[in-house]
Amino acid sequence: MARISGVNLPPRKRIEYGLTYVYGIGLKSSQDILTALSIDYSTRVKDLSDQEVFSIQKKVTDEYTTEGDLRKEVLMAIKRLQEIGSYRGLRHKKGLPTRGQRTKTNARTRKGPRRAGSAVAMKKKVTK
Repeated sequence: MARISGVNLPPRKRIEYGLTYVYGIGLKSSQDILTALSIDYSTRVKDLSDQEVFSIQKKVTDEYTTEGDLRKEVLMAIKRLQEIGSYRGLRHKKGLPTRGQRTKTNARTRKGPRRAGSAVAMKKKVTK
């Protein structure tokens, strides 16, 4: 079982995609790491030798910010925006999209599910 930056990689996946399970490493970073270490992309995680796993681990820890450190960095950046009172910080506080997307419709991912009993839903039906 390959363990990199505290994350167990799925054994049946190709190493190219398995490395993306580490927070902070995407597909491009994964491909760059494997190219630098001359490891074939199509190799399965379970087929990696201990030496290859060690070399990947060393490359990731030396050149990339991953997992806990990266999460802490992102949270600190958001906290800084909120403390200085910037527009983006206020949007983060309110739980709304921060990059200019429309919120009249859509934006359900950030806003959460629709609440029952909103003003539009409570309008009285016209009776004849």
